[in-house]
Formats: sequence, C-alpha cells, structure tokens
Amino acid sequence: MFTVLRKFTIPLTLLLEVIILGKHYPLNIIISVFAIVLGAVIAAGSDLSFNLEGYVFVFLNDIFTAANGVYTKQKMDPKELGKYGVLFYNACFMVVPMFIISFSTGDFQQATHFQQWTDFLFVFQFLISCFMGFLLMYSTVLCSHYNSALTTAVVGAIKNISIAYIGILIGGDYIFSMLNFIGLNI
Repeated sequence: MFTVLRKFTIPLTLLLEVIILGKHYPLNIIISVFAIVLGAVIAAGSDLSFNLEGYVFVFLNDIFTAANGVYTKQKMDPKELGKYGVLFYNACFMVVPMFIISFSTGDFQQATHFQQWTDFLFVFQFLISCFMGFLLMYSTVLCSHYNSALTTAVVGAIKNISIAYIGILIGGDYIFSMLNFIGLNI
C-alpha cells in the first residue's frame, strides 16, 4: 500500500507547480494525473491491512516529496542555484540534522562500533551503495532540470510499478483482493 499511497505525490506536485511556479497544464495531463489517483483510491479502498499511523506518515512523505520537487525546480534557475548548487546545498543542509538524529537514536555509536568496517568486501559494497545514492539524487535533479517536477514525480511512480509487482510476487505480505489488484493496474 506504500506504493499506492505514494501516487498521491503526483497530484500534489501538479498543484504545487500551479501555485508556486505558475505553470498551466492542459486538460489531458490533468485527466491523466487523476486517472493515476483514481487507480490508487481503488487499490487503497480495499486495503485489508489499514494502519492510520502508517497512512499519515506516507501522506506527509508525499507532501514533502512534492514540495521538494517543486522547490528544486524553482531553485535550478540559472539565476538561482543551478543544478549543482541544489545538490551541494541539499547535502550541506542535511548534514547537521543527520548527525543529530543519528546521535539521538544511537545509530552513530552502532555504526562506529560495527565490526565489518575492516572487511574489504563490505567497505567496497558500502562505497558502491553511496555512489549509487549520489547517482539517484543526481539523476532526479537532472530529470527535474530538463523536465518538470511533475514529470519527475511520474517517473518515480513508474519505477514503483516494478517494485509493486515484485512485492506481490515475492514479498509474501500481499493480501490479494480483486479490487486492489485492479486499482494497482490502473
């Protein structure tokens, strides 16, 4: 259901682009966005494992993701920060909150005492993972640079389609319902 509820990022992005960036979308794009939302509503309507707290956190994630996409697009204007400036300041502004959260939860201490830091294979895979995270951020910013924040949100939803089907097939926690399955496919 996380994948289904994440689809609400798309209409929120459209709405924020209209309000903040002053963009105007043709009716066929608006209808397409609401078709995606309709599919998500149909799929979520038959969710047998409803969890209000989880849904609230996913919707907050949707709001922050949409705002991030729109403001990233706004700040990529060459008169503002540009695409590399957006990446740089995003990383800089997150260092302090990341350290505060990791210290307060004890994750920093666990990471420093982790036994595998001396294992070459682990360190190599860890560095590859960090590089892939950078590539993901860079490709997201690049997609927003050449397209709109709405296009980036839709591309993210398309990526999640494969995740949903893989989760259905091998996840083990999918509760089949015909209405849910139809909504996922819409």
